[in-house]
Amino acid sequence: MSRFHFPAWINPLLPAVAGFLGIGALYYTGLFAYGVHPLTSDVGYRPEQPVPFSHALHAGELKMDCRYCHNTVEYAAKAAIPPVGTCLNCHQGVDKEGQSPTVAIHVNSNRLAPIREAAVTGNSVLWRKVHDLPDYAYFNHSAHVTRGVSCVSCHGRVDRMEVVEQKATLSMGFCLTCHRNPEPSLRPIDEVTNLAWEPSEGQEDIGAEIAASLKIHPNENCSTCHR
Repeated sequence: MSRFHFPAWINPLLPAVAGFLGIGALYYTGLFAYGVHPLTSDVGYRPEQPVPFSHALHAGELKMDCRYCHNTVEYAAKAAIPPVGTCLNCHQGVDKEGQSPTVAIHVNSNRLAPIREAAVTGNSVLWRKVHDLPDYAYFNHSAHVTRGVSCVSCHGRVDRMEVVEQKATLSMGFCLTCHRNPEPSLRPIDEVTNLAWEPSEGQEDIGAEIAASLKIHPNENCSTCHR
């Protein structure tokens, strides 16, 4: 049998084909780099808020439990943004100047003006969302925190942040890594909001024990998050 030979008229097209393949390679390389870049996933995003609320002070120094403000985190999909009334439970009345600087409660500070205004008008304080998942992704806080997944796993040590910023990519790969191997992220349920908690023994052993006792078998089906 005679070997097949491409006709000679194809030769002038070869540079164009090579150029097309090269452009394609550059395009997909750039697309991948853009997809994994921190700016794309909002890692490091820390918007300025209408009230300079310090998590380092409230959750860190004062040891306030996350659930005092985010009071639906154990029962609902969303963690809830505290209403003005929650702030005023502490920041109302008169300035308490006789206490240590850590626990002195100032109610007349200009920083609290948006809180006072919202209390008078009945409007909400327009807090800016930091961790904002796309609309096509469903996440249920209660399903995680009631199974031993701490706030730290997704949000980092917010008790050390003056201004909260996004620490994790919160990408599909980030979620699937945990669903495929949840043990490193599990802790005793009563320690979920103790952001400083450290395991007294091997984390894998603790995580495996919790996973077995609570029958944790995270689903990897697309419909789990894309509903």
